[in-house]
Amino acid sequence: MTAALDDLAAAVLAEVARQGGPDAVATVRAETAALALTRFAGSAIHQNVVDERTTVHLELTVGGGRTAGSSTTRVRDVPGLVTATLAAARLVPRDPDWPGLGGPAPLASSGTPDRATAEASPADRAAGVAAFIEAAGGLSTAGFLQTASLTAVLLDTAGQHVTGATTSAACDGIARLSGADGVARSMSVRLADLDCAALGARAAAKARAGVDAAPVDPGRYPVVLESAAVTDVVAGLVTGQFNGKAVVDGTSGLRLGEQQFDPAVTLVEDSLAPGAIGLPFDVEGTPAQRTELVRDGVPVGLTTDRRTAAALGRTSTGNAGEGSATWGPVAVDPALSPGSGGSIDDLVAGLDRGLLVSDFWYTRVVDPKRSVWTGLTRNGVWLVEDGRVVAPVSTLRFTQSYLEALAPGAVTVGADVDPQPTRLGGSMGYNRVAVPALRLAAWNITGNATG
Repeated sequence: MTAALDDLAAAVLAEVARQGGPDAVATVRAETAALALTRFAGSAIHQNVVDERTTVHLELTVGGGRTAGSSTTRVRDVPGLVTATLAAARLVPRDPDWPGLGGPAPLASSGTPDRATAEASPADRAAGVAAFIEAAGGLSTAGFLQTASLTAVLLDTAGQHVTGATTSAACDGIARLSGADGVARSMSVRLADLDCAALGARAAAKARAGVDAAPVDPGRYPVVLESAAVTDVVAGLVTGQFNGKAVVDGTSGLRLGEQQFDPAVTLVEDSLAPGAIGLPFDVEGTPAQRTELVRDGVPVGLTTDRRTAAALGRTSTGNAGEGSATWGPVAVDPALSPGSGGSIDDLVAGLDRGLLVSDFWYTRVVDPKRSVWTGLTRNGVWLVEDGRVVAPVSTLRFTQSYLEALAPGAVTVGADVDPQPTRLGGSMGYNRVAVPALRLAAWNITGNATG
C-alpha cells in the first residue's frame, strides 16, 4: 500500500512541475483510510458499514504566496487535480505571511499501527458488541464499535518525504432503565485493548443508579468529574487556549510561564506516546513531537503550525491540520497526567457535599478569553454527602470557566487514566484523549434541565 501511495504522490508532484514550472511549490499527501462501524440499538446490531478510500490532498503555491488546496478521490485524474488547483492558486490574492515549505526533516517514528485492528472483521466487532450487551444484564443498550486504519505518504517540492500509519478502535455505548441512561466508552490503538464487557457492566450500573433522579438547587458545587466529562474540559482547553491561532488572534486567556493552574495539572500533546493514534507528521510534513502544554500547573507550550509559529517566533510543533487556517493547529493526542487522588471512589470520599458527574454534552463556548463554557450533564449525575453517593440528580445546566475550574488549590487529579474518544480533527474520525477523573473545588450549576 505504501509503495502505491508513494507512486501516486510522486506522480502529482511531477505533474505540478510539468504544468506549473519552477514557480510552483507544492505539498502532496496521499492516504488510504478505512473506517468500519458496527452500530447497535435496542440491544441488537442494526448496521455494519465499511468505508475504504484513497484520497490525494494537494496544496499548491505560485507567485510566492498565492495558495490553493484541493482534495480528490479520483486518483486516476492527476492532471485534472493539478490543473484545477493551479488555476485556483493563480486567482487568489498573494498572502504576504505565507510561511513557505519546511524542507526535509526526519521522523521520530513511522507510527505504531496494529495489524489485527486494521484487519478486524464484522464478526470481531459483533463479538465486542455482544459482550457489551450481555454485560448490561438485560437493560436496553445502544452504541457503536468502530475500527479504523490510516496509511499516508507526504512529499513536497522542498524535499520532504515521509510515510506513516496508524489504527484505532473505539467503543461507545449506553444502557437504559426507566429513562435513566448510563454511559461507558473507551478508545485504543488496538481493538484487543477494549474490554467491551467491562464497559457494558459500567454503563448498566450507572443506569440502575440513576433511576428516579431529582433536581437540585442551582449554585456552585464541588464536583468529581469522571473521565468522559474531563475529556470535554481538555478538548475545550486545547482547541481554544493552547491553540497557537487563538494566541495570535488574542482570544486565548493563557498566561504562559505563570502558575495559572493547580500544581497537580500536567498536560501534554504527544502523538509519539504509546497508545497514541495520531500520524507521526502533520499535513505540512512537520514531524510530530511531544509538546508540554502545562507543567505542574504552569502553561509552558502551545500547539503550532508553520504560520502560527512564524507569527509567534516559535517553531512548528507538527499540529497543522486540514482546518488549521480556520480553526488553528489543535492537539490531536492530548494527555492529562495522572495524580495522587486515587480511584473515583477515593475522589468522591473527599466531598462533603457535591456532585459526581459522568459526562457533558452540547457544550458551547460563551467567553473564549476566559474559556467559559455552557452545556448539560448527561448519562448520570449523583448527589454526594459526607463522601458517599446518596441520590441520583436530574440533568443539569452549567456555565463554567474551564480555566478557573483548574486554578491553584482547586484540583485533585485521579490516579487512573481512562482513554476517551472525542472529535478534535484529523482523518481518523475520533481522537484519543487520555485523562483521569478530577475532583474540583467548584463548578457553577445554573439550573435543571430535562432530557
